[in-house]
Amino acid sequence: MQAPKLIIIGRDGILNRFREDHVKEPSEWEPLPGALEAVAKLNHAGWHVVIATNQGGIGRGLVDMSALNAVHVHMMKLLAAKGGRIDAVFFCPHPAHEHCECRKTAPGLMHEIASRYGVDLKNVPMVGDTPRDLEAALAAGCPPHLVRTGRAGRVQPEEVAQWLAAAPGALVHDDLMAFAHHLLERDANPRTGH
Repeated sequence: MQAPKLIIIGRDGILNRFREDHVKEPSEWEPLPGALEAVAKLNHAGWHVVIATNQGGIGRGLVDMSALNAVHVHMMKLLAAKGGRIDAVFFCPHPAHEHCECRKTAPGLMHEIASRYGVDLKNVPMVGDTPRDLEAALAAGCPPHLVRTGRAGRVQPEEVAQWLAAAPGALVHDDLMAFAHHLLERDANPRTGH
């Protein structure tokens, strides 16, 4: 059986608005403009999209599992209304001080995804909005992509340049739709790069 065409994206700041105080209930999960449509566009082109997200608020007692599940049900409904879907959500519930293997920058979630889907991570683009995401992508062997939404949209270009200097090969896109266009153009013209 052939491995699926897979993309790993972060959640907060990539698909929905990033909140410093965590997304604690469905009404706080606000999609970014064009993000749901970008997932649908990728799905329609044969790509499977999975989420890899740090949800340390769980381990810190700020969010519980039923709330997280309700948020993701809400997310899936909004996506379905746009003709898109997320295949699975992989999350790390641990706070940073636990130094687990699944919290990005560690590659644990990506290795779990590779194992579940039978994919080689060097063929799996990973999209994030922080240097932590870029570091996790590189640690896992995924081609790293940064979107200038979420946290990357709040910092000066010089700081983003520093992030990129530490992440060789990372590509920058304005948002998830710009990433989708890049990937679909690359698929249509395979000789033009990654």
